[in-house]
Amino acid sequence: MISAPEAVLYTGCGLDRVAARRANDAWIEAQRRAPSIRVLPYWRGRNLIIDGEPPRLAAATGASAQDVAAAAETLVFLGTSADGCPWFAADLSAGERRDLPAFGDGTAFRDLWRIGARLTRDDGAILAYVRGMMHWHQQHRFCGRCGQPTHVRDGGHMRVCANEACAEKHFPRTDPVVIMLVTHGEGSDARCVLARQPAWPAGLHSTLAGFVEPGESVEEAVVREVREEVGLEVARLTYFTSQPWPFPGSLMLGYRATVESAGAIRYDTAELEDARWFSRADVQAFTRPERYLPYRGTIARALIDAWLAEGGDFGRGSERDEADRC
Repeated sequence: MISAPEAVLYTGCGLDRVAARRANDAWIEAQRRAPSIRVLPYWRGRNLIIDGEPPRLAAATGASAQDVAAAAETLVFLGTSADGCPWFAADLSAGERRDLPAFGDGTAFRDLWRIGARLTRDDGAILAYVRGMMHWHQQHRFCGRCGQPTHVRDGGHMRVCANEACAEKHFPRTDPVVIMLVTHGEGSDARCVLARQPAWPAGLHSTLAGFVEPGESVEEAVVREVREEVGLEVARLTYFTSQPWPFPGSLMLGYRATVESAGAIRYDTAELEDARWFSRADVQAFTRPERYLPYRGTIARALIDAWLAEGGDFGRGSERDEADRC
């Protein structure tokens, strides 16, 4: 039995999305004008952060929140917190940094990719939500059916074509990606496949992954990707967990993929720079810079650590084998 982690990065958003009320324009406007409003500024792919350890999300409140909301090119209703406060995200990308509303001391726009692993679980989940929504809006300003501009509806959770003859509705999308640890054997004979892509930092080794294609199930995608990437045939699949991955807009679906034989690996050099079988002892011995694993909080690392933990004394990979968090 595979034990999924209690939390991976970008999960556990504590906001109630109140989806049933988002189409009510009057209700959304009332939330926007509420004295308790919280607005999260977003600018050219970066979230506003209060620098520190850990870094924290920066939310505009009171009159400042109203100013930020009014300046937004796109305003998205995120939901309400447990204390009843409405939360919005404001895309300020149309303005130059010097022209934006003033924010508090110690704040800066930071790339979530670089700071995500250092955030608290709640902050990381909310900022990933913001980044995913804003990327979708930026990519759907024009209708994919007729090419005319689109307008924001449903509190930012829908865009509608301005061409009345078209009136196509566009909804936020998430691209499913399968990510799998390929394993074989038990006990001291257990092995897993780790690989690296040419574009990755030198020494980084991770699991296999790939997009789900049209017309296939998630399980079929796992089997296909393993066959294509390393030439192995999957005999058994076990679901592990999932993870939002807003870089730019994916949902990672984690699996353990067991093969009947630890045969020779055949990989496409156009896709991979290296792929091979490793024992638990091999992985435990990883040391930077020669070889190291993805940082903790990623679904890839969670898959690997769960497999290592099944080996008893081997436990999890050590901190020295971990990729940089920022």
